[in-house]
Amino acid sequence: MPNPSDEGRLRQHPVEIGKSVYRSLSIPAQLDELFGLLLEKAARISDPYEQSFFMMVHLPYLQPFADVNKRTSRLAANLPLIRANLCPLTFLDVPEQAYSRAMLGVYELTRVELLRDLYVWAYERSTHEYLAVRRDLASPDPLRLAYREVIRKAIREVVTRPDEDSLTVIDNVVAELVKEADHSSVRAMVIEELRRVHEGTLARYGLRQSEFLRWQERVQTDISK
Repeated sequence: MPNPSDEGRLRQHPVEIGKSVYRSLSIPAQLDELFGLLLEKAARISDPYEQSFFMMVHLPYLQPFADVNKRTSRLAANLPLIRANLCPLTFLDVPEQAYSRAMLGVYELTRVELLRDLYVWAYERSTHEYLAVRRDLASPDPLRLAYREVIRKAIREVVTRPDEDSLTVIDNVVAELVKEADHSSVRAMVIEELRRVHEGTLARYGLRQSEFLRWQERVQTDISK
């Protein structure tokens, strides 16, 4: 946000919408009340598509935040779909002009027909693309899924204990948390994933950069001996 005081809270000042004469509410108390009412009404809608479209319409119209209201509405529109295990909605290929005109219909005329038609069109495209991507994806490894937390823990333990033998640390974690029949497979997964750890994946394992750099330096020192 340009103004850091706007971050993480409802809007405290008036805002204008580009290319529109619509002026949203600017009194913070009213915004707070209507935002709560919006969420309460959305929670009462049982149909995921209706709930999704409701958020797409009403969040931008209320403009509860100082910025990113439309982007927030598109994210919020996906929550009911994901909860219902439905295909998510993407607007990546939606023409910007078509979306702007549909939103102007909501702002200027309180009419949702254009946005409704755009929503349906975008969702049909999203469904086809999503199914195509799913067909191309490899099936997940059930063993890796079952022990993903163990793998993360083992890698975190190795990196945060650089003075200890890595294989011994891995063996101890695996012996404690993995069924005996799966020991060798999980051990191999940890070693394989450990080789791919880099600064961009540290958050996955709950690691700090300083911890990773210290471990990396120790590993390189051992190799050079």
